[in-house]
Amino acid sequence: MPWLLVLHAAATCFMAGVIWIIQVVHYPLFGMVGADGFAAYERSHASRITPVVGTAMLIEAACTGLLLLAMGELAARGILRWMPVAGAVLLATIWLSTFAMQVPLHGQLAQGFDDAAHSALVRSNWIRTIGWSLRAALAAWLLIAWIGGSTGGGR
Repeated sequence: MPWLLVLHAAATCFMAGVIWIIQVVHYPLFGMVGADGFAAYERSHASRITPVVGTAMLIEAACTGLLLLAMGELAARGILRWMPVAGAVLLATIWLSTFAMQVPLHGQLAQGFDDAAHSALVRSNWIRTIGWSLRAALAAWLLIAWIGGSTGGGR
């Protein structure tokens, strides 16, 4: 179990760090690329970022599923049952946002820069930024609770 909690925390914290860089640095800079080269820039961005975040997202999802399956073992250590459930709900929200909002907006931007699509991308990405930030805190809490043997609360 400790290896699962460490891997889960590592993947989640990695994604939290990546999404903050994307949110406050990368996406805002899209508007400075210029219309002439933007479509090629966006396609290059998508082809380069997808393997990086896709791998971490899949690892994170697998770990989240395994944590849900291990809720009994977690509870036996005094870890609150809502913790892995809350993490899964947050992850589902992140994935839904990714595929319902950000992916289509990136598809639109791959055709050429569009100010409205760019603004929508920056605004809607806050869902993922907040979600992964909360997940990182929760993953750290789960790991600390496992090491300490209890969250200090009841089940």
